[in-house]
Amino acid sequence: MPRLRLDRLKAALVGAPLPTSAHAEERLSNGEALAILSSDALSSVAYATQEIVLVLGMAGAAGLGFTLPITGLIVALMVIVAISYRQTIKAYPHGGGSYRVSHENLGDIPGLVAGASLSIDYVLTVAVSTAAGIAALTSYFPSLDTIRVPLCLAAVVVLMVANLRGVRSSAQILSAPTYVFMAAVFTLLVAGGVKVMAGELTPITAVQQNLLMGEEHGGQLMAVGGVLLMRAFSSGCAALTGIEAISDSVMAFQPTEWKNARRVLTVMVLLLATMFGGISLLTHHLGRVYQENGPTLLYQLGQQVFGNGSLLLVLQLSTLLILLLAANTAYADFPRLANFLAQDGYLPRQLTSLGDRLVFSNGILALSGFAGLLLVVFGGSVTRLIPLYAVGVFLSFSLSQAGMVVHWWKERGRGWLGKALVNGFGASVTVVVTGVLLYSKFTQGAWLVVLAIPLLVSLFLTIKEHYRQVAKRLRLAADKKLSLPPAPAQGGAPVVVLVGQLHRGSFEAVRYARSIAKELVAVHVDLGLGKAEAFRQQWQRQLPEIPLVVLDSPYRSLIDPVLDFVRQFEIEHKKDRDKFCTVVLPVFVTRHRWENLLHNQSTIALRSALRAQGTRVVTTVGFYL
Repeated sequence: MPRLRLDRLKAALVGAPLPTSAHAEERLSNGEALAILSSDALSSVAYATQEIVLVLGMAGAAGLGFTLPITGLIVALMVIVAISYRQTIKAYPHGGGSYRVSHENLGDIPGLVAGASLSIDYVLTVAVSTAAGIAALTSYFPSLDTIRVPLCLAAVVVLMVANLRGVRSSAQILSAPTYVFMAAVFTLLVAGGVKVMAGELTPITAVQQNLLMGEEHGGQLMAVGGVLLMRAFSSGCAALTGIEAISDSVMAFQPTEWKNARRVLTVMVLLLATMFGGISLLTHHLGRVYQENGPTLLYQLGQQVFGNGSLLLVLQLSTLLILLLAANTAYADFPRLANFLAQDGYLPRQLTSLGDRLVFSNGILALSGFAGLLLVVFGGSVTRLIPLYAVGVFLSFSLSQAGMVVHWWKERGRGWLGKALVNGFGASVTVVVTGVLLYSKFTQGAWLVVLAIPLLVSLFLTIKEHYRQVAKRLRLAADKKLSLPPAPAQGGAPVVVLVGQLHRGSFEAVRYARSIAKELVAVHVDLGLGKAEAFRQQWQRQLPEIPLVVLDSPYRSLIDPVLDFVRQFEIEHKKDRDKFCTVVLPVFVTRHRWENLLHNQSTIALRSALRAQGTRVVTTVGFYL
C-alpha cells in the first residue's frame, strides 16, 4: 500500500516513532550549557570583525583606523545587554524569552512584534550561520566556492533531518566544537600577539590597503563620515546575536537554574568580548582587509599566523562546526516560539503538535524552508544577509527590556527601582542602536525586515480572529444535556463516529450517526495532551446515552488507533453481510481555501487510510464555518 511505503520511508529517514513517555527534559551542567547555548553568540566572532572591516575598507586606510573604536563600542553594548538579561533570568526563572516578557508586560501588539522579530531572527540565524560556515570551508578549499549555495542547502537539509530525528546526542559531543573553536581562536590570538611583538609578522601598509580597497571599489574610496561609521557599527552588532539564548533556556540548567544561567551568561560575555576584541586588535595590527567573496578574515589571520599547516585546518573546521551548531540552536528555539504563538492562537495549531520523534516537526520544516529560500535569494553571502540580521535582534532586545521595566514597576518589591533603572537604561541603549541599524542599513536590505514585521503581526492577528470566530460558531453550552433524534426503527447498520472535541461540528456528526443507526459508538483518541479525562466527563454530562470509547495513542498518532478499532469493529459485525459498517467523520468546511491551512486536515488522511484498509462506507459530515 502507498501509505505503508511512505511510513517505511519516513521511518528510515527520521527514525521510528518514540512514545510520549520517552519525553524528558534534558538538564545541562554549566560547562555543557556554555558550549551548547552560547554557540550562536560565540560563533559570531567568525564574521563580526570581518563585516566591520569590509565597510570601513570603503574609505581605505583612513576608515580601517576606526576598527578598534567601533569594536570597543560594541563590547560596551554587550556588557549593557548582558547586565539587563541577568535581571531577566532572575525574574523569569522558567525562561524569559522576549515574546513572553513583552506579551505579559507590554500587551498583545508589542508581544507580537517581539514574536515576529524573533521569528525572523531565528530564520536568519540558520541562513547566516550556514553561509558563514560554508565560507570557512570554501576559504580552505577555494574550488568549492562555485557550489556555495548547494553546499549551504545541503547543510540545512542535514540540520533539518537531524532535528526531525530528535536524536539527543550526548551533551559532551555537542560541546566539543565550541571548545575546540575557542581553543583555536585563543591559540591564534596568543600566537599572533607573540609574533607581532617579536616582529615576525609583516603588516599590510596603509598604501597597500588603499590599493587593495581601491581595486575592490572601482578605484574610488569614500571619505570617512558618520554614515560609513554607523554602517560599520551596524554590521559589527551581529556579534550580539545569540546573547538572549540563555535567558530563553533557563530550565535547561541544573538547579539552582537561574543562578547557574546567570553565571554562564557572564562567562559567555567575557569570552565573547575577549575573542571579538582580540580578533579586531590582531586585524588592526596586521592591517588585514576583507574583500567580499574572498577568503574570510579569520582564515587570513590563521594563514598568516599558523601558515598552511594543520592548525589552520583545525581553525577552519572548528569554525564550520561551531557555525553549524549555532544554526542548530535556532532549530530548538524557533519551533518552541512557534508553539507558544500557536498555543495563544496566533499561528496554525498544527505547530503545537509533537511529531513521531517528540519534536515540533512542523516548526522544523518551516524554519528549514524559509532559511533555504533566503540562502538561494541572497546567494549564500554572509555580507548580503547581515543587513537583515541585527534589526530584529535589537528590536526584540528593546521590547524585552522595556517589558522588564514594566515588570519591576508592577511588582515594586525590594530594590525594584534600581532594577527598573538598569533595564530602562538597557532598553534606551538598544532602542538607539535599533534606530542606527535601520538608518544605516535600510537601503541595503533592512527594509525587508521593516516590511516583514508588520506583515507578520497582521498575519498573527488575522489568524487569531479566525480562531475566535470559529470558537464562537462551534461553542456549545458546557453543562447542558444535548438532545438527539430517535434511532431508526429498523436499527440500521452499525456506526462508528470519530469525535476529537465536543462542539457543534462533532455534535452534528453524532446527530447524523444516530439518525441512521441504533448501534452507535463514539471514538475519541487520547493523544497524550492530558485532556482525555475532562472530555470523558463532558461527554457523560451532555451525551450519556451514546457509548464513548477512548483509545490510547502512546505514539500520538490519530490514524493507527482508529484503523485498529474499526478493523476489530468490522470483524465483530461481519455476521450481518447485508449491512456494512459505517464510519462517520466530522469535517470543517471553511469559507476560504487559505483557512484550510489553519485546521488539521487529519480527516482527509484518515478517510484515505480507512478506504485503503477496505472499509466500505466512510461518510464525512461537513460543518460550515
